[in-house]
Amino acid sequence: MEQEIFQLSYLQAIVPELLLLVVGLLLLGVDLVLPEARKRELSVWAAAGFAIVALASPLAYLGEPQFVFGGMIGSEPLNAIFAFIFAMAAFLVALLSRDDERLEPSGVYYALIAFAVIGMDLMVAATDFIMLYLALELTGLSLYLLSAYDRRSRFSVEAGMKYFFYGSVASAVMLYGITFIAGLTGQTLYLGVRYLFASAVMPAWFGMGVLVLILAGVGFKVAMVPLHTWAPDVYEGAPTPVTAFLSVTSKAAGVMALMRLLVWIWGSLPSHAEMTSLIAALAIVTITLGNLFALRQKSFKRLLAYSSITQAGYVLVGVTALSPMGLTAVGFYLAIYAVTNIAAFTVLVLVSNRSGSDWLRDFVGLQQRSPALALALLVALLSLGGVPPFAGFVGKILLFAAALKSGFVWLVGAALANVLISLYYYLNAVRMAYTRAEEPVEPLSIPVASRWVLVIATAGIILGTILAYPLYHLLERAAMVWF
Repeated sequence: MEQEIFQLSYLQAIVPELLLLVVGLLLLGVDLVLPEARKRELSVWAAAGFAIVALASPLAYLGEPQFVFGGMIGSEPLNAIFAFIFAMAAFLVALLSRDDERLEPSGVYYALIAFAVIGMDLMVAATDFIMLYLALELTGLSLYLLSAYDRRSRFSVEAGMKYFFYGSVASAVMLYGITFIAGLTGQTLYLGVRYLFASAVMPAWFGMGVLVLILAGVGFKVAMVPLHTWAPDVYEGAPTPVTAFLSVTSKAAGVMALMRLLVWIWGSLPSHAEMTSLIAALAIVTITLGNLFALRQKSFKRLLAYSSITQAGYVLVGVTALSPMGLTAVGFYLAIYAVTNIAAFTVLVLVSNRSGSDWLRDFVGLQQRSPALALALLVALLSLGGVPPFAGFVGKILLFAAALKSGFVWLVGAALANVLISLYYYLNAVRMAYTRAEEPVEPLSIPVASRWVLVIATAGIILGTILAYPLYHLLERAAMVWF
């Protein structure tokens, strides 16, 4: 059935993206006339804009699932939920950027965040390979510039260059796979390609080969092994608020784009079992390597980078299920991971402001300097480690339950063993924070903006535990649309 390219009502499906475009352009305009001494005030403008986008994100759902703009974008409740998550992450990072003393954000900085969120929204909503590729490139270009934003730091410039080169190669390989699909099927719409795969018009080996090429682009965003090598250096070199933003939003967008591809297209292949086995193998290798490298880190920022790789592996455990339960668990875990990681990075920003570095030893005596910061770090790291009763524990249980239901007993067993390994480096960081300093320490104050970030992020972790069932039920209803 042919899809109409444009109707005025279709604009409602992209309300968050249109608002983000307006926010980005306004920030660029205000930046031109605002005196240099007042540039930090732009964080409030940006945060207010992102908050409005978050509140407007439910409008992206047109009341019933449908395709718009010639079938290239889906209007679904899951898209609206992730538009809200991305906008809230941008809101928190905008506030956090205000208090990073080593960062001098401008309107360009906040506009790039807005443009990156547009790309991430479209990555999740894309139902066409061309739209997916354009969204991935918009996201990538914005994040490359954000990673290299601190021109005074050679590490930031190096991070941006590494991210750009790795990302360019990954997207080129993905585009190569897309050209195979378009050339041999005459289709770029997901449902059209799915029909040809399911009707055995295209051989199974061709479908698996193209999947590997597509994984190069999407898997790069997820930072899964073997496409993870860029992450530690980029995360370490980029400005810390950018690292916080990159580690949660880009990963979430990549995972959801991958999940849609697997559910909508490759789940129809006769070689379905081989495909899920491939994802399962990538999941356990990603978890294990991330853990092993994290154990050796002396830098807290680099530790969080390898932790991010490990968390990507846990999310892939839920992806292997390729079921409504798996998709629901993945959505829940990504939402919890966003607030948890931002809370940890906020503590890192405030500590590094005082110490001038991000070494783990700088956290010694944190409980003496600021009990509130030490408590926020404790909650964030225990949630990342999957310690009950925090929301991260609930999320891991849901991921493992989905994989078990799909028969991946060995995968869940290996992932559980890795959870125990990860507790070592998470608890070691907590131990540092609660170890008394040998010398007298000065109190560490929390600026107003960062205080709000910590309150919202920590509340998100706690509410993720208390309201786990209604949140899961909401995501479950949204996930059913894909099946």
